[in-house]
Amino acid sequence: MAQHAPWPDDPVPLALDTAPVPEYGTGSLADLLPTLAAGQGVPGLAQQIPELTPADRNCVFLIDGLGWEQIKNHPDEAPYLTSLLATSRGGTGRPITAGFPATTATSLASVGTGLPPGAHGLPGYTARNPETGELMNQLRWKPWTQPRVWQPYPTVFQLADEAGVHTAQVSSPTFQHTPLTKIALSGGSFLGRLSGEERMDLAAEQLAAGDRSLVYTYYSDVDGKGHRFGVDSDAWRGQLMYADRLAQRLAEQLPPRATLYVTADHGMIDIPFDEQSRIDFDEDWELRAGVALRGGEGRARHIYAVPGAEADVLTVWREVLGEQFWVASRDEAIAAGWFGPTVDERVYGRIGDVVAAAHDDVVITASVNEPHESAMVGMHGSMTPVEQLVPLLEVRS
Repeated sequence: MAQHAPWPDDPVPLALDTAPVPEYGTGSLADLLPTLAAGQGVPGLAQQIPELTPADRNCVFLIDGLGWEQIKNHPDEAPYLTSLLATSRGGTGRPITAGFPATTATSLASVGTGLPPGAHGLPGYTARNPETGELMNQLRWKPWTQPRVWQPYPTVFQLADEAGVHTAQVSSPTFQHTPLTKIALSGGSFLGRLSGEERMDLAAEQLAAGDRSLVYTYYSDVDGKGHRFGVDSDAWRGQLMYADRLAQRLAEQLPPRATLYVTADHGMIDIPFDEQSRIDFDEDWELRAGVALRGGEGRARHIYAVPGAEADVLTVWREVLGEQFWVASRDEAIAAGWFGPTVDERVYGRIGDVVAAAHDDVVITASVNEPHESAMVGMHGSMTPVEQLVPLLEVRS
């Protein structure tokens, strides 16, 4: 019997090929440090972002949560960064992409290892450990997992240090001994400083300390205020103004033969507090059916099904959410390149049986089990431009 034509109001799931996959290999965060280090003569690495010109001394200043669209939309609060927009991506005036999901743990691992998520193996804010069946928070590293087992590849900083490049990370002292730092950002010297001004001044000193230098520095509070108050808040604007001044302070101290790159790990979007915009997994029996673990975060969910229920869970999630989220099976998401061109065998089971990436201004919260995350105003994680596009602003001495 022929199937009836769909009614006009039947939901039509988003086609997976409409998801804007990150520019792995040519213009993503994972491509930045390999490109810089290759230009400094570090063996085994290649220039992957073709628009960039080599420099003897390179500094990367990563401002957590400051996406491309946030800078473009706030010229008054960020006059210096706005003045650099045309320099982005080697003077093309274009952004690069964060990678999927667009979240801190995943992005910092991509930056430091020079690998996409499918290789470094941090595919989200939380992900299942196939060895234990537990959900692991990859930002806070709980429950404890051996760092070098979870992420075995060397960092670009380690490769550069071994090749004789003066290498340093300048960040908050609280990050020095964290597992995420160990597996993503270690190599050379870690120098902890509390204030943003101290970090900028020390980063400039470290940049001048070698004939070839690779320096990384970081500022987190733009992201923190965005989560708590939103990117439309005075508190967030104040942090943007401060970060703008920090970038200018560092740029004005560059030694000769140096290049500064200002980038970010993701952008951010404010989500309204209403039932249409915030779908509560903990209160939705239909979405919970057949689900053993709920990972990821509100705009980039990894869903792990009860064994045998994978197909049913995918069907339900696609029917319920498919107009607002790109909903893919694990194999579909991998085939579409969401996590990079390939996925290592050890990483395969960390990816959800179902992966849901937000298209609309909507999140899947968990009010009972994720009360802190569910209360956030600003969110990120998916592949929309506001989350995915990040700057690569350039200042050369």
